[in-house]
Amino acid sequence: MWRRRQRPAGPAPQVIVVGAGFAGLAAVQELGRAGADVLLIDRNVYSTFQPLLYQVATGGLNAGDVSYPARAFTRRHHARFRLGEVTGVDPAAREVTLADGSRFGYDYVILATGVSAAYYGVTGAAEHSLGLYTRRDAVELRNHIMARLERLDIAGPGREISFTVVGGGATGVELAGALAELRSTALDAAFPEVDLASVHIRLVEQGPALLLPFEPPLREYARAELAARGVAVRLGETITEVRSDRVVLASGEELPSDVTIWAAGVTVPAAVAGWDLPQGPGGRILAGPDLRVRGQQRIFAAGDLVLAGDQPLPQLAQPALQTGRHAARQAARLAAGQVAEPFRYHDKGIMATIGRRSAVVELPHQVRVRGTLAWLAWLGLHLITLLGNRNRLSALLNLSWRYLTWGHGGGVIVGDDPPPFLTDTPVPVGRAIGAGPAAGPVTAARAGTAGRGGPAGRQRSLR
Repeated sequence: MWRRRQRPAGPAPQVIVVGAGFAGLAAVQELGRAGADVLLIDRNVYSTFQPLLYQVATGGLNAGDVSYPARAFTRRHHARFRLGEVTGVDPAAREVTLADGSRFGYDYVILATGVSAAYYGVTGAAEHSLGLYTRRDAVELRNHIMARLERLDIAGPGREISFTVVGGGATGVELAGALAELRSTALDAAFPEVDLASVHIRLVEQGPALLLPFEPPLREYARAELAARGVAVRLGETITEVRSDRVVLASGEELPSDVTIWAAGVTVPAAVAGWDLPQGPGGRILAGPDLRVRGQQRIFAAGDLVLAGDQPLPQLAQPALQTGRHAARQAARLAAGQVAEPFRYHDKGIMATIGRRSAVVELPHQVRVRGTLAWLAWLGLHLITLLGNRNRLSALLNLSWRYLTWGHGGGVIVGDDPPPFLTDTPVPVGRAIGAGPAAGPVTAARAGTAGRGGPAGRQRSLR
């Protein structure tokens, strides 16, 4: 078992990094350069490239395309990996405790676990909506989408299906655009008996516009592009309840929804409260200017988890990368007897895609790009920043297949058979024997599975 050792000053400090997201991997990489003795702990054996999860959910990419083995990463950077879930941090004993009872000592620890779905007290949201925050969520959502379309194909004329995306940030916009693309370019080949007009896609946003962090012209461009692709955009609408087959608005209007996808915001996982560390709005851990947790000398927070100096950083990939690197550098500086330096965020811009040949990019110094050029920039950046050459090549091939062949009979990537509770609705009278049952709504059988894991519902930042 890896434990903190008593040793004279000089040897490499032992640093534990909790979380294999953008911030955690950036910290491991930086600590490897500094020669630290590093242990990475995560509840999954892989790291997920979250900006492309919506492609997995809509059948454009395989789950393996956006995943990279955590042990391969740590081995490459002279670190170690431990599978587990952190349940406690003991500053006095300088130990981290895992759910299985294991305890690991540290000289410094960097907390970068990411966030999970925030439902804001909306009744039924956790039970009857699907998230898009982890690889498991993406695969589960893909299975639901394909199951609904399969059952619609079996049921024949007269049946309809409605998808509702909640949240108008980058995740919501990208997912709604991808669903519209699935309907318009792949449905004829994949589900030839389904009438395109029977598939409805809706995006509901509480705010007055989509993609609020962007400039107004880019927001309006995104809204117009979604509308042109057949997405019903509902702005300024508040959802008060999510049911198994509909969403209820504050006005009392009820909108049919066979699949409701929650992309409306994030919060810190409830388990963080058990760490007995100071928390601020959204549960984020309060830290000083150098990212050390308030009142602690050896504990850092990074990524979506940290609230530094009462100035919340945007919950994007680029801030996560920068805070992860900074926390690692400060741990190395403190171990060397130097003074920690304050963190300064360098804004490199944000981007979001609506679909094929349509995206928005906003860079510093008032640089605004939209359309095909922005889409090519988005595509190139995401392929480059994927971990692993195999993933880059596989993602390139699968995305090329999606964008070039879907409209000419190219097949979507499918997963497992529909779960049992999706097939418990009788087939309409008159259907052929053996045609199979029609899809039922999302049910409470999957309560608690939405919103697990890292950040989503947020605009993409340039890496």
